[in-house]
Amino acid sequence: MLPRLMSGTTASRRRALSLCPRRILHAGTGAVAPPVDQMPRHVAVVMDGNRRWTQQRGLPKVEGHEAGRRALERTVRLSRAWGVRALTAFAFSNENFGRPQAEVDYVLGLIERTIRDNVDQYVRDGIRLHVIGDSSRRPASLQKAAMEAEEMTRRNSGLHMMLAVCYSGRWDIVQACRELAREAQGGLLRPEDVDESMLAGRLVTGVAAGELSCPDLLIRTSGELRLSNFLLWQSAYSELFFTDTLWPDFGEAEYLQALTSFQSRERRFGERKFQ
Repeated sequence: MLPRLMSGTTASRRRALSLCPRRILHAGTGAVAPPVDQMPRHVAVVMDGNRRWTQQRGLPKVEGHEAGRRALERTVRLSRAWGVRALTAFAFSNENFGRPQAEVDYVLGLIERTIRDNVDQYVRDGIRLHVIGDSSRRPASLQKAAMEAEEMTRRNSGLHMMLAVCYSGRWDIVQACRELAREAQGGLLRPEDVDESMLAGRLVTGVAAGELSCPDLLIRTSGELRLSNFLLWQSAYSELFFTDTLWPDFGEAEYLQALTSFQSRERRFGERKFQ
């Protein structure tokens, strides 16, 4: 049995816990998942290590990306089965455009195929897909697939799946500021009206309304100890979990390890606990 979340009495700590009823869930291999009221509501993942995975095995780079796709599909299934309310996966950053063009084209094409191949399953499983990021930088066919999938799943609410494509955290903050500036220029608001909640509502993760827009747990694979320009505003109070496991090898056991670590932490949100 996994350890229980440490309890708290403040309102901010209570908001960190899911309101779903307690239950034990099992996934494929029979491992016991945490009770749903001990789960992070929103999990974000920096999916890193595909290329190193292929280098270790002497395989072409494309094999690593295909294995990474399977790891993402596995993580989506586990998240839904275990009661996670939102999952954000960093699929392609704006900085990734600096890679060789052939690799960029392949990865963006793979993302499009992943969306098209999974959308019917998302509809059946109650998963709502949001493709977030700078849509102006995506190929037209990928943008079309994203829009169609978003429309097909828009009535679903079991799991908000946010796929970050052509995304960066700094870009997200800048585009939110530009939107607020346009509203101010148009007389829709005054500069002094702008506050943190207003800016947060213009970030692209705002599609998962309310408290689901910020991750409770952010996981990075492959042993790198940085956020790499991912969800910079939204991760201000996220619990961070770093693992040496390469993304294609990230499975049920590794996910449970991250959840166990999350449960062992006391989230104070800047407050001091008095005895």
